[in-house]
Amino acid sequence: MHLIHESIAMIEPYLRHYGVAALFVIVYLESLGAPLPGESAVIGASLLASGGQLPIEGVFLAVFIGAVLGDNTGYAIGRYGGRTIVERYGRYIGFNDQRREWIEGLYDKHGTAVVVGARFVVILRQLNGIVAGMMAMAWRPFLLANIVGALLWTSVWTAAPFVFGDFFAAHFHDLMK
Repeated sequence: MHLIHESIAMIEPYLRHYGVAALFVIVYLESLGAPLPGESAVIGASLLASGGQLPIEGVFLAVFIGAVLGDNTGYAIGRYGGRTIVERYGRYIGFNDQRREWIEGLYDKHGTAVVVGARFVVILRQLNGIVAGMMAMAWRPFLLANIVGALLWTSVWTAAPFVFGDFFAAHFHDLMK
């Protein structure tokens, strides 16, 4: 919980100054594969919205659109260049033919469930689109699963802090002591 608090504290000035545009950029880049604290940014923005400092509708739309577009950009990167990069450099990170075949099988059998579920798991969220593209998952099922996953993830991480903002604010205040 302390790490989330630190992440929110780091992002808060950007959210206050640039508003939902900063949130969109953070979520887009995280969904594209950048190691950014997207979830913390969403929680922080939702808490600011609960205090009336950001519009919750804008927060929701920025997060949802950033997540969908980021994953789709990652998908395009994975589809049109990711396999070449992994074949060339994958051995340096332990990505061998056996792992590739296992992941391909996973996406062949359960691709839509993987895409939806990965949205809720750090690191998988960042790599989801790229890996789906590399594994040649068909784009339409990917897009549908991506939209469903982003909608669920956005709903959870914008609604809960917004609705329970007073509780979160009190809890984070205690962490500051």
